[in-house]
Amino acid sequence: MIDSSIKEIVRPRTRLPAPRAACKPPPDRLGAGGGKYPDRAPNPAAMKLIIQIPCLNEEATLPATLADLPREVDGIDEVELLVIDDGSSDRTVEVARECGVDHIVRLTNNKGLAAAFQAGLDACLKLGADVIVNTDADNQYRGEDVARLVAPIVAGEADMVVGDRDTSSIEHFSGAKKALQRLGSWVVRRLSDTEVSDAASGFRAYNREAALQLLVVDNFTYTLESLIQAGKMLVAVGERPIRTNPQTRESRLASSTGAYVRRNAVAILRIYARYEPLRVFSTAAAVVLLAALGAWTPFLADWILNGDRDGHIQSLILGAVLFIAAVQLFALGVIGDLLAGQRVMTQRVFERVRRVELALGVGPSHYEP
Repeated sequence: MIDSSIKEIVRPRTRLPAPRAACKPPPDRLGAGGGKYPDRAPNPAAMKLIIQIPCLNEEATLPATLADLPREVDGIDEVELLVIDDGSSDRTVEVARECGVDHIVRLTNNKGLAAAFQAGLDACLKLGADVIVNTDADNQYRGEDVARLVAPIVAGEADMVVGDRDTSSIEHFSGAKKALQRLGSWVVRRLSDTEVSDAASGFRAYNREAALQLLVVDNFTYTLESLIQAGKMLVAVGERPIRTNPQTRESRLASSTGAYVRRNAVAILRIYARYEPLRVFSTAAAVVLLAALGAWTPFLADWILNGDRDGHIQSLILGAVLFIAAVQLFALGVIGDLLAGQRVMTQRVFERVRRVELALGVGPSHYEP
């Protein structure tokens, strides 16, 4: 018989959660609060391509360029055209409207090719693009090759695809320019750890994720920095052979081939120093340190071989100055490496800000529907 003094312990019952209503898919929307600009495609299965064209006084060549671009691409449900007017003083915007361009971004003054490219990229994202193709307004590239660039992205094989012009076969390129193009592309391949054969090609495609991560800060051109940045961010980069049209005008990036090479060389150095400062400054420090050892060699040889420590004042002073410079260069590399880590975090914050803007339906800057 159970002792009556023992009280029955009653455990509280675990309350089962009330059955939840079946999840309903969110209604299709263009943006938070019914905004005008989509933060994503209303139909997840649909693919939207926007072809962007940076322009500066291109009223003469723009009609042919636009006429050559496709309005239907395999694997793409919707194709739209966007023109970025980089402060043109002619009828570029009016011609674009007459030719039926879907979107126009009109910068208030000439900000340069890199800034126009970045403005177009931002607008394409806010207009709901899943794939973005950049091409030139001078009709340098064949519009039908847009499908070649887009195909690897649609198939999920690449995040970024660069068109290879096969510069050795371009008739209006001089022998010197062809050689410099090959040399420049080789340097960029080494710096970016990518396998792109034509680093200077402006005919390229990006998927949405690659475009969200891209942040171009160089004032001269976007082609080199975007490749090096993509390599450092482990973006899947591919390339496809493309064809070119006959030349319609001279390039406006530089007044001569020599000026173009000089500006590109400086741009490559600055961009690589931005992403690999410790390696750049350590290499420079090693070179200066070797020079310091070379300056000290006469004194050391005389001291070791002859036991004479007199003289060689000039070489000792020079060696000391070079040694101090080597230490300072290495210190700059360490500081730059710390700042590079901060830059990566800043870039991630920028990417998150972009995503927040897309979710809120914030419209493109300088946009003219």
